[in-house]
Amino acid sequence: MTPALNKPLPEIEALATGGVKFTPQAFHGQTVVLYFYPKDNTPGCTTEAMQFRDRHKDFVKAGAVVLGVSRDNMVSHDKFKQALELPFELIADTEEKLCHMFGVVKNKIMYGKKVKGIERSTFLIDASGVLRAEWRGIKVAGHVDEVLKAVKSLKKEAA
Repeated sequence: MTPALNKPLPEIEALATGGVKFTPQAFHGQTVVLYFYPKDNTPGCTTEAMQFRDRHKDFVKAGAVVLGVSRDNMVSHDKFKQALELPFELIADTEEKLCHMFGVVKNKIMYGKKVKGIERSTFLIDASGVLRAEWRGIKVAGHVDEVLKAVKSLKKEAA
């Protein structure tokens, strides 16, 4: 079941790099930016990760934690994170629990074949664990700035 806007996230647990365990409770009191991407070390995903990396200090200053999510395993994530010097953790959703929960697994056509893939999407979760915004099927260009603007306006609302 996909979480609804302005509703609390259902219970779920997922493992991330750095020994971090993602649960809605683990990040209670913090704004969370959960961005789903198709695959480590691919051009669009690398660009998106670098843009989140380059604006990471701004997200932290605005009180947000950034977490990337894909179906890649922990070994792949660790290499990707290290190669790009990412200052945030990556969730290894190898069983697609988070992907299905957020409804980001889509049928795609790749080289003429139907494949299941992740639709590039971002979700903004407020400090009380409520889904406040979602961006689906996004284009990488300009997206990180748009998410940062939403995080900042959420911070103003909470103040």
